[in-house]
Amino acid sequence: MPMFEVSVVYILRQGSDGDEVLLGEKLTGLGVGKIVGPGGKQELGESPVETALREVYEEVGLVLDSQALIPLARVTYPFVGRDELSQRSHAFVTHEWSGELRASPEIDATWWSLEDLPVNRMWSDAALWLPRALAGEFVEATFEIGPHDEVLTSTMEWSTRKGN
Repeated sequence: MPMFEVSVVYILRQGSDGDEVLLGEKLTGLGVGKIVGPGGKQELGESPVETALREVYEEVGLVLDSQALIPLARVTYPFVGRDELSQRSHAFVTHEWSGELRASPEIDATWWSLEDLPVNRMWSDAALWLPRALAGEFVEATFEIGPHDEVLTSTMEWSTRKGN
C-alpha cells in the first residue's frame, strides 16, 4: 500500500512551571480539531528533516536548526479502509529555535505542560507512545487506525534515543 511521508516536531522549552511542549489545534485537513505537533506532508525531493524545518516555519513561524533535531519516533499508520490516508510519520524533538510564534490557517499553537499532555484531544495513538518518547526514548511503531480514528492494532519497539 503506498504511503505518504510526514514530519512532525515536538518543540520543548523550560516554562515557569516546568517543561513545556508546543502543540496546536489542527484547523484544516486530516484531524481537524485534534491537538497535534507542528508538521505536515513531505514534498517531492525533501528529506524528513527538510520537511520538518519547512512545515514548522509555515505552521508556527519558528526557525529550527537541522542539527538540533533529534529523532523521536518513526511511526507507520495504515488507515483501514482508507488507504489514501495511510502515512509514515518521522517525529523529531528539539529544544532550540528562533523567531516569534505565530498562528497560521493550519494550526493554532500554544505551550502545554509535559506533565499535562492533552492526549485525550490528540490522535488515539498518542497516549500509547508520546509521553514515553518525550521522556527520552525512541520508538519505531505501527498503529493500525480504524474507521473512527481508533487504534485497532499496535506494535512498538523502544530504544535509547540518540542525541539527548
